[in-house]
Amino acid sequence: MSDIKKIKREYLEKLNRELNQDSINQIKTELFGKNGSISNEFKKLGSVAVEERKKFAADLNLIKEELQEKISKKFHELEIKEINEKLKNEKVDVTLPIRPERQGKIHPVSQVIDEISSIFSEIGFSVAEGPDVETEYNNFTALNTPEDHPARDMHDTFYLEENKKLLLRTHTSPVQIRTMLSSKPPFKIIVPGRTYRCDSDQTHAPMFHQLEGLHIDKGVTMGHLKGCLDYFIKEFFEVKNIKMRFRPSHFPFTEPSAEVDIGYKIEKGKIVIGEGDKWLEILGCGMVHPNVLKNVKIDTKKYQGFAFGIGIDRLAMLKYGINDLRAFFEADYRWLSHFGFDPLDVPTNYRGLSK
Repeated sequence: MSDIKKIKREYLEKLNRELNQDSINQIKTELFGKNGSISNEFKKLGSVAVEERKKFAADLNLIKEELQEKISKKFHELEIKEINEKLKNEKVDVTLPIRPERQGKIHPVSQVIDEISSIFSEIGFSVAEGPDVETEYNNFTALNTPEDHPARDMHDTFYLEENKKLLLRTHTSPVQIRTMLSSKPPFKIIVPGRTYRCDSDQTHAPMFHQLEGLHIDKGVTMGHLKGCLDYFIKEFFEVKNIKMRFRPSHFPFTEPSAEVDIGYKIEKGKIVIGEGDKWLEILGCGMVHPNVLKNVKIDTKKYQGFAFGIGIDRLAMLKYGINDLRAFFEADYRWLSHFGFDPLDVPTNYRGLSK
């Protein structure tokens, strides 16, 4: 018994001194380590007389708890002391000016998608979406694309399997197929999204953005298509008078097909949309081919409709004077600060799309 009381006195005296963290850890090891003083006393329990063993064990546990509590208290005091010293030495000068914050900008492509969606929502179109990875059937076959069409070649399309059953969609038209297969007409949708083709230069990128529109209903004619696109083009470019022409063309999924040109002129080195003696192609369109409707089980005697496809990146370049498509994907903050848009400036037809 005298041994454990001696241990208690000795180490309480040590713990009452000014100690650092290493010293406290050393004392802890001396007491409770594998060969520590308290650990060795516990090893002696077996040799203590039976009638004294219970009292010896109780006293030893009390001393152990007292010393452990003292060590914990010493650690806590040391921690508080360190915190107080840091607070004393690490002063904050509240008079210093705050660091300037960088405000993010909306990318021109995102802005143009919002602008186009706002315009078409005014005339009853809703937005539809679909996956970037598509089946060959939805991307080509269902859209009346012949087996020998150049678009199916590997130098034009990113195939994901050797059997060419899966691919990265080359346009957003497959979403039109998915929509027509999953519900019944009428349909009036626009489909913005990423598309992929094996192409890359100043005006083309292997990943780009397209928006395609579809209107299927009873009695839909080419006149409705022309009226729809005339409204869209004037609203998007925010020009009241604009020259527009429909030039005959060919697409597998529309018949008749046309490409839409708008008039423009060069003024002080910049393109001015609206008037002038020059023409600029901006989109393709046409009446949905009867074979496409048959592929999605729509009665061609009851329903017909039109479709159109717009290059979103190209429209952004034309409207906002951007001359290199590759800049869209370089993540240059300086470029985005110049061409980007305020996050709170949501496009609406009422106060102006790009105001």
